[in-house]
Amino acid sequence: MSELIEHLAELTGFRDRDVLDVTLVGAFRDVLQPDCVAIYRPVGEQGSQRWLTRAKLTRHEHTPRADSMWSGLDDLPELEAFPLHHRCFVQQTALSVEADGAWVCLFPLTTDRDVCGVLEIRNRRALDEAQVRLVSSILRVYRNFQGLLDYSERDTLTGLLNRKTFDGSFLRVTTADGVACPEEPGRTGGRRGATPASAWLGVVDIDHFKKVNDTHGHLIGDEVLLLVARLMRSSFRFQDLLYRFGGEEFVVLMRCGNAEQAVQAFERMRTNVENYVFPRVGCITVSIGFTQVRPGDTPTGAFERADKAVYHAKQNGRNQVAHHESLIERGILVDESHVGDMELF
Repeated sequence: MSELIEHLAELTGFRDRDVLDVTLVGAFRDVLQPDCVAIYRPVGEQGSQRWLTRAKLTRHEHTPRADSMWSGLDDLPELEAFPLHHRCFVQQTALSVEADGAWVCLFPLTTDRDVCGVLEIRNRRALDEAQVRLVSSILRVYRNFQGLLDYSERDTLTGLLNRKTFDGSFLRVTTADGVACPEEPGRTGGRRGATPASAWLGVVDIDHFKKVNDTHGHLIGDEVLLLVARLMRSSFRFQDLLYRFGGEEFVVLMRCGNAEQAVQAFERMRTNVENYVFPRVGCITVSIGFTQVRPGDTPTGAFERADKAVYHAKQNGRNQVAHHESLIERGILVDESHVGDMELF
């Protein structure tokens, strides 16, 4: 019992979802001593989702394995490739099946919002009734803690990440190893290439949003924000980080190979919003400014550059994408990060 309490204390001691999943598989491995424990989550758009391995730990391993968050969607297995896991996920029910001399026990991972994944426990024997109750109890703690994380990390209206999570995720994304950025299936103008990826930050601002609130009221304004957030999710990849900073201002933090690929991604977002017919409102457009994150950059410094680019877009016609570095090269903006520098002798 004391070992279980220690694991529960460790499980709720972190404020990082990646660490949370790693801690969860470690707890089940130590408490149940199975052959393997793993957490799988579906990623991608509806109809083309794939399984992402969040954490996997065998009996003799000391460190869990996981798919990189920057994995290409095409490199991950389709949901139907693991029919039992898919059934557990869709039906939201636990399963226990014997296959190839081993027992596979599957449990749906749920949050207050939805089913977010599947827990797999493989062993030479099926879990007994007491062990199933133990797993279910730990998963309830996991669900409750996920709810607390959602409450503290998510914007209550749109469900996107909120501003206070930005600094931590900025450091994680910008210090990650360079990776290739594959194109998601079904996307035109994607970001395929072997070029090591750089981090890019974009600011998305809804044009004339005050007019929407003044004309139609704040309830319709909130609906517009919800729909823009939904369009953001469908416009960017599953691993791109999407934030609502407040009001009509949104932020995207992503990795891709070059400025051209970043432009394609932000143009896709701009076009999707422009072509969407918003109920009661009609046409809405967005202005977008973005910048490449520089070595040693700070969250504030990168955001300010992207914000200057979006300000330029709004002052010069709106409904467009502006690249900060391109504006510098054309002499339209001044790179103020070098203004006032003084060399001392």
